[in-house]
Amino acid sequence: MSTTEAPRMRADAARNRTLLLATAREAFAAADDDTSVSLESIARAAGVGIGTLYRHFPTREALVETLYVSELDDVANAADALLAEHTGFDALRLWMDTYSHFVATKQGMPNALRAAWSSGTLRMSDTRERISGTIGKLLAAGAADGTIRADVTAADVTDMLVGIFVATRDAKDQSRISRLLDLLVDGLRPRA
Repeated sequence: MSTTEAPRMRADAARNRTLLLATAREAFAAADDDTSVSLESIARAAGVGIGTLYRHFPTREALVETLYVSELDDVANAADALLAEHTGFDALRLWMDTYSHFVATKQGMPNALRAAWSSGTLRMSDTRERISGTIGKLLAAGAADGTIRADVTAADVTDMLVGIFVATRDAKDQSRISRLLDLLVDGLRPRA
């Protein structure tokens, strides 16, 4: 191993880290705000000690930032797998559900995210760029296979998604969000 390579994480440590992130994701998604989610409760629900949590995430902010970046990667990378199995239109609609879950988790961590954005460790512009790039890829595939109008831009869809999530911020009703997403994508179908 060269001196520039990061040491590999032991298998049990990697498993604990993955488990802590999954548990934190569930806790923040269910919360109305991050002050109601304690690190101790995350460790307990993950079945590990608080020391294990702190070894992986020395601060609450470190946990939130890692969770955010990990989920953003998952959302952005989901498009390729969906496009491998679905039309552009269907892949876009399925991807919107993945993105909706990402947004729901973020609604449970507003204070920690504001702190990360203020410090510059996370940047909203980077998130928007990645989301718009992913939407652009899905739109291009739909335009190419004839399932999505060719005159729609990634910025158009990103703006509409933001509108839906702002309008449903307090709504825990996934069926309402799903109905609004269905209406959005129906408007993307090619004109007859």
